[in-house]
Amino acid sequence: MPRPLRTTVIGSYPFPSWLTFASNHLDEFGADDLAELLNDAVAVAVKDQIDSGLDVITDGEQTRLDFNLSFYGFLAGIAAEPPSARRFGPPGHDQRGKHEITGELTAPSGLGVVREFQRLKTIAPAGVPLKASVPGPYTLSGRLIPNKQYPDRFAVAQALVPIVRRELEALVAEGCPEICIDEPSMSCYSYREDVRKFVAMFNETVEPAHGKTRLCTHLCFGNYKGRAIAPRQYACLFPAFLDVHVEEIHLEMASREFSELEIIESISKRKDVAVGIIDVKSYYIETPEDVAARVRRSLKFAPAERLSFAPDCGLSQTARWAAKRKLNSMVAGVKVVRREMGLE
Repeated sequence: MPRPLRTTVIGSYPFPSWLTFASNHLDEFGADDLAELLNDAVAVAVKDQIDSGLDVITDGEQTRLDFNLSFYGFLAGIAAEPPSARRFGPPGHDQRGKHEITGELTAPSGLGVVREFQRLKTIAPAGVPLKASVPGPYTLSGRLIPNKQYPDRFAVAQALVPIVRRELEALVAEGCPEICIDEPSMSCYSYREDVRKFVAMFNETVEPAHGKTRLCTHLCFGNYKGRAIAPRQYACLFPAFLDVHVEEIHLEMASREFSELEIIESISKRKDVAVGIIDVKSYYIETPEDVAARVRRSLKFAPAERLSFAPDCGLSQTARWAAKRKLNSMVAGVKVVRREMGLE
């Protein structure tokens, strides 16, 4: 059983400025240079998380150029991304490229998450709980253009299910204690899709890992450039999503001023629930007092032993200086309530 009122993160963490620069000049580095670069970046993300006092950490997804799009580099059967049709004006989702599907979708060498976890194990301090994150097949399908072989997004996503399944199976074999299957696209598009199909696809995907490690899922409404992409309501996901085969469901709450917070009551009767308690889309730095008040508010709907707290989404779209301060406040605020409850 996880620690009551535990503190965790979703997965991504801001790149140090030098990593952002280096990622635009990768052809200037040798193989050993790149290995050193990536190890150093993960070490920085781990140190920031450890310094904040988090109960569970990740590698900050420092080896991914993008939470989702970087995985397309592991896929066979897709064409190179064409130039964006819109390059100027305010940044938006339509400036992100899509790939044509040219053949059967496969990932001959996996999705690279196992290697990420192996690196994290060598860098993280002994005894610190670790978590890896993997995009779910529906989210992973978002930038792949359907064709005759895969006529719609569900068909594309279904073709990706065995690829993600194998990655989860390999992570379990590697001893990964917790895996987050990120499926923000399911929450984004639940208002117009058959949610029961989402649940069936999700459970088929996680079947090899279910019961063999701690599984959680992250459901949000998009965070590219700090912008959402969908109606921000969870109601249409439930009660169907109570049947997903995970131990914990994470919900974006802070950016929505805790709208629908009462939904965690029904979740906590079946599963653990992680409340997004830090708004990663705002540069207001929450104080520990802000966080403590939000924890107390969450405790009105779910017991401490069922609750975790995290930022709303991954922190990759947040400046590092702000991410560090937000994490510090989050941990400090949760500790205030732990002490009040005699849990610290």
